[in-house]
Amino acid sequence: MTDAGPAREILLDFFDRIRELVVGLTDDLSEEESRYRPDPQANSIGWLLWHATRVQDDHVADLARTDQCWPTWRERFELPFDDWATGYGQDADDVGRVRVPAELLAGYHADVDQLTRLYLSSLTTDELERVVDTRWDPPVTAAARLVSVVGDLQQHLGQAAYVRGLVQRRDQAWHAPGVADH
Repeated sequence: MTDAGPAREILLDFFDRIRELVVGLTDDLSEEESRYRPDPQANSIGWLLWHATRVQDDHVADLARTDQCWPTWRERFELPFDDWATGYGQDADDVGRVRVPAELLAGYHADVDQLTRLYLSSLTTDELERVVDTRWDPPVTAAARLVSVVGDLQQHLGQAAYVRGLVQRRDQAWHAPGVADH
């Protein structure tokens, strides 16, 4: 069993950046901003943060062969979903049902971040090579699952940052440089 030091350091850096994004997105996020949707079919910031954190919690806990953080948070979120919902396959109506304060989203993610760091601190090369899902060809390893989680988180947090930018600028008039008002 060999130490996975360089891989662990890269993964820790990825998850440091993810944590920074979540903190930045939840900092001073009002409930109205959290629920904002550019159109009725779009995802809200709150749903994107909840979904991204649920996926991280679900996947990392599975890799670590430990309990998810979600059961200690589920009742506080008061969501009308199955107890283990992660947001996968939800429709626009479900997105609209996620109405939670930023402090709750930030707190849940902080716990999931700690779970993630605990798992990453024990990484070995053997663990990274461990097959965790044989339904795919080639089978999915722990390393591939972690890369998938990072990619998913970056995508959803990028979407949340974009929507937050939209909501912050929605009432501001935009003028292209050099274009006069008529």
